Amino acid sequence: MPIKIPNSLPSAQILESENIFVLTEDKALHRDIRPLKLLILNLMPTKIVTETQLLRRLSNSPLQVEVEFLQTISHKPKNTDPQHLKTFYCAFDKVRNEHYDGMIITGAPVENLPFEEVNYWKELREIMEWTKTNVHSTYHICWGAQAALYYHYGIKKYPMKKKLSGIYKHKILNAKERLFRDFDDEFQMPHSRYTEVREKDIQAVPKLKLLSTSDEAGVLAVKSADNSQVFVTGHPEYDADTLALEYFRDVEKGLEIDIPKNYFPNDDTTKKPNMYWRAHAGLIYTNWLNYFVNQMYAP
Repeated sequence: MPIKIPNSLPSAQILESENIFVLTEDKALHRDIRPLKLLILNLMPTKIVTETQLLRRLSNSPLQVEVEFLQTISHKPKNTDPQHLKTFYCAFDKVRNEHYDGMIITGAPVENLPFEEVNYWKELREIMEWTKTNVHSTYHICWGAQAALYYHYGIKKYPMKKKLSGIYKHKILNAKERLFRDFDDEFQMPHSRYTEVREKDIQAVPKLKLLSTSDEAGVLAVKSADNSQVFVTGHPEYDADTLALEYFRDVEKGLEIDIPKNYFPNDDTTKKPNMYWRAHAGLIYTNWLNYFVNQMYAP
């Protein structure tokens, strides 16, 4: 929770430089206590699983958050009960004139297709353009991050020799970045993808800032200079068994797939995977809500 202090207290600047919440008297007088409005565009085929994963992470914050779910109308999901979608999801036309504090655009299992060949690409482009004026900060996940980097900044995605799947060690490039407040110097996060974006392409765009990378998994996190867009190529929200379920699904399909790296104990797929990214997973979403979505503290 924020610390309320007098306006001119000398320690305010020091506290703010350490990413400590500071609520001055002036801000306190005008503080808006309404819930944060959050919109989630869920492009994953396992809708309910993804909803649960995201809501679990978002609930880790002391902030009150009001969540709505958005679906595309140019693509009809095959793995979700239509009644569930009718009850809990809306189409873009319904929210077009609304404004949101934050939005999440998930990944989707369409990585091996060129963006323009995805059947809802036109609709997604319209939504991503709309976020520039109607959303304070948008958090993009995995393919959603690649799609947004391509649409907004022309960053290409590149096919990898084989699927990147597993838990990988990452480093923070600037310890003062608010998205990674209270993170360890090195931390673990899941990845599950066939394509990548590259550091040199991101560093060539002045409006983008590279936040975190991995020697094995490459780029993890990027943000826009104004904090309105966050791009995370991994899956902090994944449950302990998500990579296992994906692996066994791919094996059943007859795909040539490696065992997820650093995941099953001793690479024994009969053993239950341990989850050792939970704390950082909760923290990255909490930091995004606190520092990027909550307009009281956003720069």
